[in-house]
Amino acid sequence: MFYMVFIFIIVQRVTELFIARKNEKWMRNRGGIEHGKDHYPYIVSLHILFLVSFFIEVQVFRRELTEIWFVMFPILFLTQLLRYWAVFSLGNYWNTKIMIVPGDVVISRGPYKFVKHPNYIVVAIEILILPLLFHAYITAILFTILNVIMMTIRIPAEESALQTYTNYHEVFSIRSIFTSKKK
Repeated sequence: MFYMVFIFIIVQRVTELFIARKNEKWMRNRGGIEHGKDHYPYIVSLHILFLVSFFIEVQVFRRELTEIWFVMFPILFLTQLLRYWAVFSLGNYWNTKIMIVPGDVVISRGPYKFVKHPNYIVVAIEILILPLLFHAYITAILFTILNVIMMTIRIPAEESALQTYTNYHEVFSIRSIFTSKKK
């Protein structure tokens, strides 16, 4: 079971990188500007090291599937639905980098009607739940902490870029993180 889950994650991440690269090209052709270049390599490293740690911990310590897999798999399934809802809602604007096309309107449909950063929520849940699914507690704790630290850098950088170049402030200033704006 571990190998199936792990291969699925790898295939998913590689596919997302191709989508991100295609979207980056589309945005750059429209005048898109990359922000947060200084921390992006750390995000990439965090995700690669997470996968390496997860794999090693499960293999070296011969971790097995948790007894409560029937609770955790539906959580992971729901996070995947949220992930792709976010990706499809952003369309060509979805990226692993902070790419902003100055003057474009912020997407406020799909999960973005309800929460500012649904993809970051998905990643946080995955970084915690995937290792716990196989009793990889060291990976779950360590990378959850590292991800929280990284998000304290990433989210402000993204919001600053969006506020500078788009109507982000207008879209998100009058609603809380969990309520939608009435039109």
